[in-house]
Amino acid sequence: MNIGIEVSDLHKRMKTTPALAGVSTRFEPGTLHGLIGPDGAGKTTLMRLLMGLLKPDAGTIRFFDDGAETPFARVREHVAYMPQQQSLYPDLSVGEHLDFFRDLYRIPSPVYRERREELLRLARLTEFADRPAAKLSGGMYKKLGLLCALLRSPAVILLDEPTNGVDPISRRELWDLLYRQVEAGVLILLSTAYMDEAERCGKVHVLDGGALLASGEPREVLAKERAESFEELFMRREKSATK
Repeated sequence: MNIGIEVSDLHKRMKTTPALAGVSTRFEPGTLHGLIGPDGAGKTTLMRLLMGLLKPDAGTIRFFDDGAETPFARVREHVAYMPQQQSLYPDLSVGEHLDFFRDLYRIPSPVYRERREELLRLARLTEFADRPAAKLSGGMYKKLGLLCALLRSPAVILLDEPTNGVDPISRRELWDLLYRQVEAGVLILLSTAYMDEAERCGKVHVLDGGALLASGEPREVLAKERAESFEELFMRREKSATK
């Protein structure tokens, strides 16, 4: 499948707080999209709306397969979601987690064996296959969560701050793993509060206070905003807000 997503004028309030205020943008297939913004920008809310975990107060979410609009129900099984707080089982090993998701997704044994070996190798977790999740480092834990999401070869991957709290080496390995998925034509939507990660994305969608400030290739957005970095862009907005 070649899945794309388009959101139009999305609004969502969480109690009395406007979490999203009229967000409109597109997420093309085969691209690593970054949702960039500080805590409270609306990144998690947008991801939950895309997954159908929340319903918008107004606006539309449309899914496309090879350019033709299609109901979410038809693409749902091809969309993987990795929330900020992962629910891995502390007593299960790396390998046992993959076995569990094999059964959950009903992946045929020959396909599973090949996919399992490939993912463990790419994540550099082969030698840790017998280690319980509770004894993994923070970076290894995040990589295991990503492998569970990748196991059924999704066409879309939604990752909510997957590098938060991860050491620099594991962050680099996670990004390498994601780039391989993009090369295979997967649409990846990744949220991050780390401004330095914005320029690693193919396209960025800059959120602040529930509003979409800009969308486009990272360098193009910075040039338009006359900023040297995304950190500078947000620091400038913060100063303007306090005046």
